[in-house]
Amino acid sequence: MEIVFQRPKALSDVSSHYCPGCTHGIIHRLVAEVLDELDLTGKTVGVAPVGCAVLAYNYFECDMAQAAHGRAPAVATGLKRANPANIVFTYQGDGDLAAIGTAETVHAAARGENITIIFVNNAIYGMTGGQMAPTTIPGQITQTSPYGRDPKYAGFPLKICETLSTIDGTAYAERVSVDSVKNVINAKKAIKKAFEYQSAGKGFTIVEVLSTCSTNWGLEPVEALTWLRENLIPYYPLGIYKDKEVF
Repeated sequence: MEIVFQRPKALSDVSSHYCPGCTHGIIHRLVAEVLDELDLTGKTVGVAPVGCAVLAYNYFECDMAQAAHGRAPAVATGLKRANPANIVFTYQGDGDLAAIGTAETVHAAARGENITIIFVNNAIYGMTGGQMAPTTIPGQITQTSPYGRDPKYAGFPLKICETLSTIDGTAYAERVSVDSVKNVINAKKAIKKAFEYQSAGKGFTIVEVLSTCSTNWGLEPVEALTWLRENLIPYYPLGIYKDKEVF
């Protein structure tokens, strides 16, 4: 019998704590598949954030560290500098990376730290009840913007890939999505490229993944995918924003 689909070896055989319809599970699998394909699991250290993915250390069969809220890039910097032969990645949400962790992210890129960031952007604070995040788009309703985000009062969303692409130390920055089969395939290619760049010592890499939050968006899972496609992707266009080997 030919096996055509199975759990990646780098993905732990445990039950998930994520909400039904949450796309964190898809992204976890993509990371694990890449670790398997590049044979990196035994030399990889992941850094878990604070947020919905706070338990990420339960799901990967590589070494994992836990960082305080927003400090994952700083922890990853220490891990990489202590043992440059390791592959080090952080797995962070928009509140962790783009709010309390903005400085750590920007300065890790400015230093050209040879680490990889998997940035999950669902435009809302998930774990703490659905507050407005730095990436909440104009007009989006959240617990703290019940009439929709108004840029006159709350400012404009941060566009992380666009921002980090202007920094010399960034080697690779791409925004992807997991709302369709095609986009899931492209997301895996981007994650694989980021790990390959780190393996080659090219510098700071980040893959931003547009994701859903059915629970706090107040939508059924399929409706959430549609909302992502119709609202987040137009505001946060997919594509490569920085690739030092190409442009």
